[in-house]
Amino acid sequence: MPAPAKDGFKNYITPAGFRRLHDELAHLWKVERPQLVSIVAWAAGNGDRSENGDYIYGKRKLREVDRRIRHISKSLDSAVVVDNSTRALDQVFFGATVTVAGPSGDERVVTIVGLDELDAGGTRVSWRSPLATALLKARAGDVVTVRTPRGPEAVEVLAVRYDPMT
Repeated sequence: MPAPAKDGFKNYITPAGFRRLHDELAHLWKVERPQLVSIVAWAAGNGDRSENGDYIYGKRKLREVDRRIRHISKSLDSAVVVDNSTRALDQVFFGATVTVAGPSGDERVVTIVGLDELDAGGTRVSWRSPLATALLKARAGDVVTVRTPRGPEAVEVLAVRYDPMT
């Protein structure tokens, strides 16, 4: 059984998110890191390291790659893979794709995913976000209150579905 994350919460993740993290870790470990190590070793052999741009940049980049490898490894170690795509649920749980209408009537479609699966566009939201927390266990037709920086906002759940995560 996987251990919970350091902050006491479980690191829920979709099967596709787990696969993406695993693939990224393999790429960093087997492709990027060996290339950087060879560049740093070559640059170190060129003499004065204090003014060697290849060495300085290579070491910095290697530290960044190692930091990302540690982060991904910890995330994968504490991951709890949840796949609700095969279930016929009418309530909002982890992995749900939910269509909501905001206070001004504008519609938004979000998918509730793990912390390591977010996107910049806001279509994938963390299960720990205020929106997802408010939506959990709601059904189509329910109105939930979301805590926002502007204050509480009422959001109506229009539809709930579970798509295969890709």
